[in-house]
Amino acid sequence: MDTGPAQAPRSTGAGPEPGPGDTGDSDVTQEDSGPAGICGAPPAWAALARENSKMRTGTQLKEKVVLCWRRKKHKTNVIRTAKYNFFSFLPLTLYEQFHHVSNLYFLLIIILQSIPDISTLPWFSLFAPMICLLFIRATRDLVDDIGRHKSDRAINNRPCQILMGKSFTWKKWKDLCVGDVVCLHKDSIVPADMLLLASTEPSSLCYVETVDIDGETNLKFRQALTVTHQELTTVRKMASFQGTVTCEAPNSRLHHFVGCLEWNDKKYSLDIGNLLLRGCKIRNTDTCYGLVIYAGFDTKIMKNCGKIHLKRTKLDLMMNKLVVVIFISVVLVSLVLAFSSGFWARDFRDRHHYVTALHRSSVAADAFLVFWGFLILLSVSIPMAMFIISEFLYLGNSIFINWDVKMYHEAQDVPARARSTSLNDLLGQVEYIFSDKTGTLTQNVLTFNQCCIDGRVYGPDSEARGPKENPYLWNEFSDGKLLFHNAALLRLVRSDRDEAVREFWRLLAICHTVTVRDSCTPPTGQLLYQAASPDEEVLVTAARNFGYVFLSRTQDTITVMELGEQRVYRVLAMMDFNSTRKRMSVLVRKPEGTICLYTKGADTVIFERLHSRGATEFATEVALAAFAQETLRTLCLAYREVPEDIYEEWQPRHQEASLLLHNRAQALQQVYSEMEQNLKLLGATAIEDRLQDGVPDTIKCLRKSNIKIWVLTGDKQETAVNIGFACELLSENTVILEEKEITRVLESSWGSSNFLTKKSLPRVNLALVINGDFLNVNVDKEWQEPGPSRTDFLHGQRLSVMFRSFGIPLAPPPSQDSRVRCSSEELQERTFVDLASHCQAVICCRVTPKQKALIVALVKKYHQVVTLAIGDGANDVNMIKTADVGVGLAGQEGMQAVQNCDFVLGQFRFLQRLLLVHGRWSYMRISKFLRYFFYKTMASMMVQVWFAFYNGFTAQPLYEGWFLALYNLLYSTPPVLYIGLFEQDVSAEQSLGKPELYMVGQKDELFNYWVFFQAVAHGMAASLVNFFMTLWTSWDTAGPASFSDYQSFAVVVALSCLLSVTMEVILIIKYWSAVCVLSILLSLGFYAVMTTATQCLWLFRMSPKTFPFLYADLSVLSSPSVLLLVLLTVSSNTLPVLGLRIIFQALKKARAEEEKVEEGPREDIFTVEPVPHLYRESHARRSSYAFSHHEGYADLITHGTILRTGPGVSNDIASDSPVPCDGEASLSPKESHWHLRKERSPLLSRSQLSSSESRPQPLASQSLLSGQLTLESQAESSEEESVFLRPLTPFRRSWQKEPHPPREGMAPLSDDTQESQVETLPPSPGESSVSQRPM
Repeated sequence: MDTGPAQAPRSTGAGPEPGPGDTGDSDVTQEDSGPAGICGAPPAWAALARENSKMRTGTQLKEKVVLCWRRKKHKTNVIRTAKYNFFSFLPLTLYEQFHHVSNLYFLLIIILQSIPDISTLPWFSLFAPMICLLFIRATRDLVDDIGRHKSDRAINNRPCQILMGKSFTWKKWKDLCVGDVVCLHKDSIVPADMLLLASTEPSSLCYVETVDIDGETNLKFRQALTVTHQELTTVRKMASFQGTVTCEAPNSRLHHFVGCLEWNDKKYSLDIGNLLLRGCKIRNTDTCYGLVIYAGFDTKIMKNCGKIHLKRTKLDLMMNKLVVVIFISVVLVSLVLAFSSGFWARDFRDRHHYVTALHRSSVAADAFLVFWGFLILLSVSIPMAMFIISEFLYLGNSIFINWDVKMYHEAQDVPARARSTSLNDLLGQVEYIFSDKTGTLTQNVLTFNQCCIDGRVYGPDSEARGPKENPYLWNEFSDGKLLFHNAALLRLVRSDRDEAVREFWRLLAICHTVTVRDSCTPPTGQLLYQAASPDEEVLVTAARNFGYVFLSRTQDTITVMELGEQRVYRVLAMMDFNSTRKRMSVLVRKPEGTICLYTKGADTVIFERLHSRGATEFATEVALAAFAQETLRTLCLAYREVPEDIYEEWQPRHQEASLLLHNRAQALQQVYSEMEQNLKLLGATAIEDRLQDGVPDTIKCLRKSNIKIWVLTGDKQETAVNIGFACELLSENTVILEEKEITRVLESSWGSSNFLTKKSLPRVNLALVINGDFLNVNVDKEWQEPGPSRTDFLHGQRLSVMFRSFGIPLAPPPSQDSRVRCSSEELQERTFVDLASHCQAVICCRVTPKQKALIVALVKKYHQVVTLAIGDGANDVNMIKTADVGVGLAGQEGMQAVQNCDFVLGQFRFLQRLLLVHGRWSYMRISKFLRYFFYKTMASMMVQVWFAFYNGFTAQPLYEGWFLALYNLLYSTPPVLYIGLFEQDVSAEQSLGKPELYMVGQKDELFNYWVFFQAVAHGMAASLVNFFMTLWTSWDTAGPASFSDYQSFAVVVALSCLLSVTMEVILIIKYWSAVCVLSILLSLGFYAVMTTATQCLWLFRMSPKTFPFLYADLSVLSSPSVLLLVLLTVSSNTLPVLGLRIIFQALKKARAEEEKVEEGPREDIFTVEPVPHLYRESHARRSSYAFSHHEGYADLITHGTILRTGPGVSNDIASDSPVPCDGEASLSPKESHWHLRKERSPLLSRSQLSSSESRPQPLASQSLLSGQLTLESQAESSEEESVFLRPLTPFRRSWQKEPHPPREGMAPLSDDTQESQVETLPPSPGESSVSQRPM
């Protein structure tokens, strides 16, 4: 894309001041040296303000100069994932095509055939099929690449608003450049990596959803610098922004960013909390503004996306080796025959001197020409027809995948689709599946499923007892999203007589970090909850529907509407979640004046802090165990009445800990732990993280087929482990190894200097759970995708950092075996992979997209197995590209995975049918096709070798020329096509019912080197029978009935060969149908018709040399003795083979039964030597609430940063121009107007509003301050005016308590007092969820 002349970069305070026509767009440059005083420091990445009025050309933006071509330093925002363009398609596709050794072989033969002195066949007989083959493969690649071009065009043409002059103008993503200021709105996708400058949220916060990048479902926040938040309050100020951003060079670290902003001679530090990454989605933020730092392929998500490379199947790679073997064999045979020709010619000349005049050349020269003649004659050993037919077979099997209605997902209208037509057989050989979690295994839909209050379990009512109308209509605050209905619990809540029930729902309404805002869309006035975790949103929404409505919060208060009564609680302390505490507490003072501590968290941490244990606690433990059996995400709730004197004694220590400069977090946790003691248990909640339909059954079936499943997710460990239990990857008797245990296991194995093997390992169910930080890889280096010519998939990029984190010594152990010469890092990597491969399940949490690809590459490197990666988001693209087979799910997280995958599915459950049915069938069909093709080729070709011993080694063909041309094209093709397209050893239902059959492909049993040599030997044996039996029968015979002449002999041998290979195909076909019979009849019919046509008198008269076999078949086959001879040869080829196969199958069955008796029941999982510390207590209950790895919104709330306490940026800043579609964008600048912010939040009173101002903070001073950007209503005015919020309208809600009769239109409560059962059916998958699915 032409970006115009480069702009001269300008530092702050240098150069002319911006003129009135300046647009305020920014540009970037990269400094040539590091910081002063640091020698050899890496270059920095800098963004500068630029002058658009003076389009000066500078040299600082040029990175390299090669001849006349200059490459700009900074990439544009154009994304190109396609492999070809108009000019590179032909050379690149030819380059890739001739990576096939067979194509090089055919090219050599064509060149030899074009030389008249040595040609035994016309050159065009092989040239035309080769052009056809290249055309078919090039067309296939072109179609695939056109799809990539369409995808790139759709992404590059997405609309966005760029600051042009003094207004925001609609442009396209591809028009973005580094330094541009961009305006984004709610639900917009971030087009590039941008520095957040300001937003309409308090303190310029911006909430983003990163599920499409790292797989985490929790909502994250980003915040602008205080200086930009306070200063960049108008378009004019943004247009005159002349700051310089200096940061690290583009890299792939998604969770790391270091830089600084230099503006007005001051520097301000930047980190990842100030950066909006490409691919994030703006959530719960009306408008935000950012400065583009990295664009296009420099963005972090694109740095994590691997390159597209050619994928080859195992059979394809094996065929390359077989072509070399066959070619060498043909050369050796041709050499032997050529030497034999020389000896025979010398002997013939010595005995027949009178014919010396006919041989003017020397014997050596004749032998040399004979060698090339035999090489061309025997070139059919590698038949071109086999490669052409295989392309049609791959295409046909891909079409069958597209047509399979049982893999059609009706809900989303997504059929299965094979985007790659050359990997079908690889689907039948998969041994490892690497799966994403969010959106792949789960629906990413959370629902409130059950709860336990005071030891009593309340599950959803059955459908028969369930309400016909919404039971929460009495509550005007209900949002209608709660699918949980329990009449007994609802009566208890509305009666307001049970203290435990009241405190249970009060805790859910108070103990959280959720913020609330008023809905801007109809119906207005509705509460919109904004939560960092989807779990918290579900719990607060459930409390809301049951009458305990969280209304608003300030820096030190929480307002809750409890059954119509508004209560304000003063927040004394807020103790946030993190992965260490696994709990959250809120210390509040009630309106009555008492102090109460509300705590929720994991059952393991709550139960150890209880004051006492009784019947309630025991019943709750039983309920938690039941919830765990249903793989629900549980959370325990407890509270405590805090005496005033205890609080007065605790509060100074809390204040002192919060002011520490060092070890503040540890001190606060200690203080929190002191308060969180002597709790009283209220109950537990159970949230269902819905799996996709059929996921557990699919995983169970795949594991029976000896496929290992690894889950690679960016989500948190607790959530991933719970999904592992839900998917039945993990079980209660599984020993889960975590980081410390893995370190000790590998140390033990390393000390013994032996790799982990199944023979040395006891049989124990073992699972591996590791974190992304544990797999910390030095990703600063560029990592290349594994190419077809590379066997070291991690060349120059080892996982040594991971093993150093194990604490394992890097020195290799002493070894007496001189053959072991690999490095210590390779030994450590292999040990880790061996340990992981012996586990029942491997779950990798919080891994980056590049780490996912590295894990896949590591398994491919050391185990040489077929891998499959499946995912649905952009964070799975690199993994999908690295794996041998990539499967993309067409979900709601975008289409990035679909656009880069080999196969498209609508649901994870369809993977079972894709592999066990279509994959196994494809592998079986292609294997049978290859074996049969080599057999029939050798059966017909080796006759030429035997015939050479009887024709003086003159390279004369035995068969009629037309038989040679049509043998592989028509005579034997129909049965081959049937085998490759329709053959089935078992039905689809049997394939799914017996997944053990899939292991045949994993072991390469149907086609390997042994099977190949068997086919060659079988074909050679058939050729010996056909040739010598015919020869011996016709020896020393003469007369009309004799077939000892050349043409008659050739016809008998050809017919015997054709019928023998036809009988062989009849024996190997297992799925008989009308199409099968038709293919065999067509094969024989083509021979009869074409032979009659090519041997007719009319064609013989036209060209005797082209059609020399005049009525040869008719004259020979009219003799009964010839027919008996043909029957004898066919029987001699068929009956011995049939007998051997029957005996072999009987022996194989007997051996399998003996092995089954000897092995007995065996475990599928193995682990290392039993170490005492490995076997921990297996807890029956598991709390898998999405605990934050870092503190969430508590600090923002307690500092008032997240609260709307002042004027802010108008959300109408760029709403004056309509949003264009992806295909068009407005290119005309349009002036934007600034308006007063219409603050309509009903959640705060006027007295609670405050506006705080602070001056710009220097470098490394990043305090979170409240206050908002102020926008002026007059764009041309230079005087800034204060903007105040309009008075807030309080809530006016009417409540209906139970003693009163229900209002008109409200559903009356049932008088049935029967309690709900503990275990009930969950809501149907078709019902809506409480929380929206992240996009």
